[in-house]
Amino acid sequence: MLDWKNRTGKAQARERVDARGADARSYFSGLLFSRALGTLLFLYLLVAALVGWYWSQEPALFPVQQNAQAAAEREGRQMVVGYTTIETLKTVAGTLMSKPGGYISNDRFPPGLWMDNMPSWEYGVLVQVRDLSRALRKDFARSQSQSTEDADLARAEPRFNFDNKSWVLPSSESEYQEGINSLSRYQARLTGTDQKGAQFYTRADNLNNWLGDVATRLGSLSQRLSASVGRVKLNSSLKTEVIAPGQVPQVDEEIVETPWLQIDNVFYEARGQAWALSHLLRAIEVDFADVLAKKNATVSVRQIIRELEASQEPLWSPMVLNGSGFGVWANHSLVMANYISRANAAVIDLRQLLSQG
Repeated sequence: MLDWKNRTGKAQARERVDARGADARSYFSGLLFSRALGTLLFLYLLVAALVGWYWSQEPALFPVQQNAQAAAEREGRQMVVGYTTIETLKTVAGTLMSKPGGYISNDRFPPGLWMDNMPSWEYGVLVQVRDLSRALRKDFARSQSQSTEDADLARAEPRFNFDNKSWVLPSSESEYQEGINSLSRYQARLTGTDQKGAQFYTRADNLNNWLGDVATRLGSLSQRLSASVGRVKLNSSLKTEVIAPGQVPQVDEEIVETPWLQIDNVFYEARGQAWALSHLLRAIEVDFADVLAKKNATVSVRQIIRELEASQEPLWSPMVLNGSGFGVWANHSLVMANYISRANAAVIDLRQLLSQG
């Protein structure tokens, strides 16, 4: 009886030792798995951060006239009036898809999901692409207001105005590519021997209409950039007819300030618009050379381009700084606003030259 009890006690002790050993093995296995998972997650985040940094590099400026000539030689087409503008618009729009990382605004996975500066840059470029595609359909390709609009340009404009954050069914990239394809068909008819239904009219009023949109865009950007430090805005909705004669009107004031998390978005949107617009104006300088020369406006166009290209200088800070106007730290938004405002003033002067008889 005693021997049986001893054997039972030893068996129970062995079971307890085995159970503790199993628990220890399970603990160490779980610890190793957790460490391996943590290491993989860290490596994934590190690679995503490096890829995101590479994708955040803004495309460099490209030579507009040489780019158009190379495209004409490659496709065996003749350089006609309007070819440089269309080719430049195609290249600017195509850069959204061909730059490092491709089109990022509609990404649903890291690192594109975390990035906001490059999507803001892409939207800025897209704004200028949309404005010029509308001007092409509405003005440049029509002899007068009662003429029929070009079918390919009528298809291109809504493609570029598609939702910039659509992921699938259809994706933004596919719609924008369809817009580029429509521009290519128009360009092929424009450069063909039979140019029926494909025209490009270089008139001062056509150019002036598009520049009106440009001035509106630049003016809005200047105000949004200047609001990075907060500024006092007067109430422009005051009705002067309710003011008694001889009485000084009381004007309401409010402080307008860009939210802190939106400052870099506005900055990079301005960079994108300036990048796209500088190329488009260089193309306009080629195709509208006669009009600009007759109006003595060539220098004005080059001045606008110079201000826009100056805004593309590298940003050596890891982030967009938002110091006060005369404080210790820089304010990159105010520097950008300076270039944009000067370009906008030059656009207004250019429009006055074009409107003169």
